Amino acid sequence: MPPNPPTAPSKELHVFPNPAPERDYVIQFQIPEFTCLCPLTGQPDFAHFTIDMVADQLCIELKSLKMYMWSFRDEGAFHEKVTNDILGKLVETAAPRFARITARWYVRGGIYTNVVAEHRRKGWKPAPPVDLPVHAVESGLRG
Repeated sequence: MPPNPPTAPSKELHVFPNPAPERDYVIQFQIPEFTCLCPLTGQPDFAHFTIDMVADQLCIELKSLKMYMWSFRDEGAFHEKVTNDILGKLVETAAPRFARITARWYVRGGIYTNVVAEHRRKGWKPAPPVDLPVHAVESGLRG
């Protein structure tokens, strides 16, 4: 059983055993309320983070991820650095087969910034995608 997750901002991430390590499957975290500070002006920066991860032996525990993301709130960080730092921490903590972070930063000075950082374990290759037909009921079409 993992230790009790923190209830305040924390730089710790907790993990638990992957319940299906024999299978590649994607875990997606949506974090629409990320905030940190601009390192030059001290003004708040806001972003929507999407983390896609194919776990190996460990999965990230959600509350600790929330507290970890919250820990950046009062820190000054450039968009590129904070995105890559978060990816580095996920890889260090959970050693996933694959992880991609897409950070969509809200407008600042008339410019949107998107930062995408990716980790792929050496030698890991995803299985080819399976294309399934769209059935009329699923697509909303009538025959």
